[in-house]
Amino acid sequence: MQKLRYQIPRLLSLSALGSFRLGGVWVALLAARGFSMAQIGVAEGVFHIASLLFEIPSGVISDVFGRKYSLVTGRLMGLISSLLMVVSKDLAGVCLSLVFGALSYNFESGAREALAYDSLKAQGREERYLRYSAADMAIYRIGGASSSLLAGLSLLLGYKIANLLDAAMDFMCMLVALRLEEVRLEPAQDQARAAEKIVRTVRESVGFLISQPVARRIMLANAFAGAVSILLSFFLQAQLPLAGLKNAYLGPALFIIGLGGAVGSRFALKTAKIRYAHLYALCLGGVLLGLVTGVSGNPAVMILGGFAAGAFDDLLQVRTDSLLNDRFPSSQRATLVSVSSLCFSLVMIVLSPLAGWFFDVM
Repeated sequence: MQKLRYQIPRLLSLSALGSFRLGGVWVALLAARGFSMAQIGVAEGVFHIASLLFEIPSGVISDVFGRKYSLVTGRLMGLISSLLMVVSKDLAGVCLSLVFGALSYNFESGAREALAYDSLKAQGREERYLRYSAADMAIYRIGGASSSLLAGLSLLLGYKIANLLDAAMDFMCMLVALRLEEVRLEPAQDQARAAEKIVRTVRESVGFLISQPVARRIMLANAFAGAVSILLSFFLQAQLPLAGLKNAYLGPALFIIGLGGAVGSRFALKTAKIRYAHLYALCLGGVLLGLVTGVSGNPAVMILGGFAAGAFDDLLQVRTDSLLNDRFPSSQRATLVSVSSLCFSLVMIVLSPLAGWFFDVM
């Protein structure tokens, strides 16, 4: 138990380092390079197709070989993605970079949450997971918002230097991840071959999902709200300057929008007694209202819309994360959290190209 003393702080520091990315305003950087919103929408679609293909295998690898291993691999994929973006010349190069970006996301999604939950459970403190999840989401959003605050600097430095600095940050994250402790609440079956473990884990996970239609509905509903919110934030990166906002103010504007998620995640702690169905209706309404105001053409109103959409989305995400983790068996937790991310990818594959076309004609 003593080894787990610093587990949660290290996981939170990993989120803090990983969320601060000068290349995080990639839509703005691609727009500055001359890519249209339709092309950017296609690139986003490629990201989610790759994510769809690798989400379940990465989650299984995390459950079978270890969450620490998965987190280290995820940061390595992120480093490769950043370097590929530096040398990209056209849309194909950008898409290849985003494929590795998807792999980075895949290996980390589910693994960090599962490792945090099992670490707390091993200490008899699993009731503190909601507090961890809220803090983790707030840190991640604040880091992302801080990166957005430097959007002007990113555009000034250019995509090459911005992504090289991101690669250096990925390397630092790898060093932090290597100091994490692996947690196994159930004994590993070392005699079984890896392929057998993967097949068994997938079979058990699919069986769980078949027997839990409520979990499936929660995943898809949450994915739709999240997709609308994130596509709006991408749109605002490229469209706020076109709406009359000076480039010098783009960073502060994106910072304000990013803070919406941090505010929403903190409010999640106050909604524990609200029924999930009622909370979902409220949050989806808030996200859709943010979308309507976000495409108004008035910079101040657009910023307010982005802030509101992010706040309601992250409030819902924290509650959904906590609710689903309570339903997941420990041995399959990373895999099943990955299934939730897969649902998000399915929704984004459909919406991304449509949103790119829609935002181009706005």
